[in-house]
Amino acid sequence: MAVSETIPSRDRIFGIPIDRLNLFQSLLMATAFGFMVFFATCFVAIFVLLFYNELGHHSVDMADAYLYAAFPAGVLALCVAEVVMFGMWLRRKMAGK
Repeated sequence: MAVSETIPSRDRIFGIPIDRLNLFQSLLMATAFGFMVFFATCFVAIFVLLFYNELGHHSVDMADAYLYAAFPAGVLALCVAEVVMFGMWLRRKMAGK
């Protein structure tokens, strides 16, 4: 028995079968990934700025966490995820599945 036959999570991410998603579902998953990256980056950046301001006696505006860290990371993750998921959908359609 091959190793790939014993792993039930092949072609799945968190239990979601990514090889069976239609175009709308693929783009929705990519958008959700972009939002998750945005909020996670914003959370971490706010805490980094909080500690930087408190421990270093600086006065950096908290909006910088959103503007210079979370927004670019979220947009980049969204764009990459949209291209990857659209490419996977297109490849599946070209293969006739």
